[in-house]
Amino acid sequence: MTYESIKFTLNDGIAVLTLNRPDRLNSFTQAMHGEVRDALDKLQADKTARVLVLTGAGRGFCAGQDLNDRAVEPGGKGVDLGESVEKFYAPLVTTLRSLPMPVICAVNGVAAGAGANLALACDIVLAAKSASFIEAFCKLGLIPDTGGTWALPRLIGPARAMGLALLGDKLPAEKAEQWGLIWRCVPDEALMIEAMAMAEHFAAAPTKGLAFTKKAMLASWTNTLEEQLQLEAGMMRELGYSHDYREGVAAFIEKRQPHFKGE
Repeated sequence: MTYESIKFTLNDGIAVLTLNRPDRLNSFTQAMHGEVRDALDKLQADKTARVLVLTGAGRGFCAGQDLNDRAVEPGGKGVDLGESVEKFYAPLVTTLRSLPMPVICAVNGVAAGAGANLALACDIVLAAKSASFIEAFCKLGLIPDTGGTWALPRLIGPARAMGLALLGDKLPAEKAEQWGLIWRCVPDEALMIEAMAMAEHFAAAPTKGLAFTKKAMLASWTNTLEEQLQLEAGMMRELGYSHDYREGVAAFIEKRQPHFKGE
């Protein structure tokens, strides 16, 4: 597939997916969804991939859905937004959550609507100081989709989540960090430097262990303590037989840097 709405590269274990419709603040169209899905399929098929960086081109990360792509008129025929969520946004979130590698989101500007919740579907969110998050759905009579109603109360608690969802106020990146919505707010000029440095760290890390950590953290929201302990035991059993565990122990004993293979 030739990409027109995104850029995608995969080098030395580091995949970078850039939403590339800067004139529309990287808002989603059906064509863009198709390209993102294709890129993520390529990522999952490539056994050398160890980490994904998701970012946006231009002055914004993602303004959510491009309303021109499904324009409606007052009194006109409605649009099945449920189908849009089921076909495009929900699979995107579940794919990012289930990728067996860390997913870093570098938010370079406004992240609004589905764009804000797309960022929150990633494992680690870095945001430029000038960036902001806006749950703009309430301004259109909608709900925070793309996993927003799931992620927001878990990340920042019900009171703040409800306020953001019902008021649609802009949340600056610095406050998002203070609230625990994101991992870190950084100077604009340092955003991609920090994101790529983190990606290089993950590309040399024990990927399977990181993937299991990610899976276990997500499972903890629905598991009982007993179920979680059982899950941890099963994962530790499998990881104990992995190359990377043996290499990590050997490197520690030999006082050298480990050389992980991600397996």
